[in-house]
Amino acid sequence: MRKIAIYGKGGIGKSTTTQNTVAGLAEMGMKVMVVGCDPKADSTRLLLGGLSQNTVLETLREEGTEVELDDILKPGFKDCLCVESGGPEPGVGCAGRGIITSINLLEQLGAYSEQQGLDYVFYDVLGDVVCGGFAMPIREGKAQEIYIVVSGEMMAMYAANNICKGIVKFAEAGNVRLGGLICNSRKVDNEQKMIEAFAERLGTQMIHFVPRDNVVQRAEINRKTVIDFDPSHPQADEYRTLARKIHENTKFVIPKPLSTQELENLLMEYGFFN
Repeated sequence: MRKIAIYGKGGIGKSTTTQNTVAGLAEMGMKVMVVGCDPKADSTRLLLGGLSQNTVLETLREEGTEVELDDILKPGFKDCLCVESGGPEPGVGCAGRGIITSINLLEQLGAYSEQQGLDYVFYDVLGDVVCGGFAMPIREGKAQEIYIVVSGEMMAMYAANNICKGIVKFAEAGNVRLGGLICNSRKVDNEQKMIEAFAERLGTQMIHFVPRDNVVQRAEINRKTVIDFDPSHPQADEYRTLARKIHENTKFVIPKPLSTQELENLLMEYGFFN
């Protein structure tokens, strides 16, 4: 069973990318579980056809300790399994605690057991690795592979570089490794070449360049992944290709983060400020 965490700047498209990738893997016959680690609890809605599900924290608040696996684990597209950690009530408590509570409960209830027959577990995580809760999937070895969703925008690259610094810290104490960058295109000038160069300087790879296409938004409005909404569309094939590349990936590294000056030089080299 491969355990993968998807990180990236807020709003970069982590949840969309994760769910479309999971759809591609599920279509390949893989058994996949998705653990949403965002307090917004929107990491599985496209796989569930827009159906809302009680989060782990909501279920614990309503039912106390009498929780069963079926209460928090819902079947989605092609029999993938969906969990949402959720968060505390607004203004109360640390959102990162939801991730810790959720993963611990899933372990206690046997969600990762051989009986589930899982090929993959995906953690869709907020990009903030400063908070202990959001760093849990890599801090405690829950995920061995990290993929960072990025674009050619300056702040997305800055966030990706910071996430790499977090990976370096936790890699020293465990076996977590970076599997690559996923470029979720924003149609920035020289975007593909810039992210390829960024990945090379980090010591990793751009595992796939996902072009921008409005069909992604149309699919989301219809509460579906692109593969489910329009399986013959070229964008569906992009996600299938990303899923295949992740499935076949063997390049896992401890990244070499850039200094702020090195990152800005890279942006200038590819005409960001020209």
